[in-house]
Amino acid sequence: QVQLVESGGGLVQAGASLRLSCAVSGRTVWSYKVAWFRQAPGKEREFVSSIAWSGGTTYYGDSVKGRFTISRDNAKNTVYLQMNNLKPEDTAVYSCAASRRDNGAWDYWGQGTQVTVSS
Repeated sequence: QVQLVESGGGLVQAGASLRLSCAVSGRTVWSYKVAWFRQAPGKEREFVSSIAWSGGTTYYGDSVKGRFTISRDNAKNTVYLQMNNLKPEDTAVYSCAASRRDNGAWDYWGQGTQVTVSS
């Protein structure tokens, strides 16, 4: 079992950058993959990016490719989401999730952090 705590959200103007953090705790963190999802009001939850803790394989949603970068710090057990050139449509609650499964299911979730991008 793992616990996830997000931080780093806030209010920024379009074109700005933010870095979100997801602190991961647990006995076997290395065996998980961690993802970022986001959900805007009235919209379905959207996959943003994921990274495998072991090996570092990354994936990105089409809407953030080229603007967002996911990374991990093994020493701090933290996954980061660097978000550049933010757009108003990036406004959402961003949550990190962890899983050891390959079927698209995510077992553990953080509480989420709000990102608001003004035009």
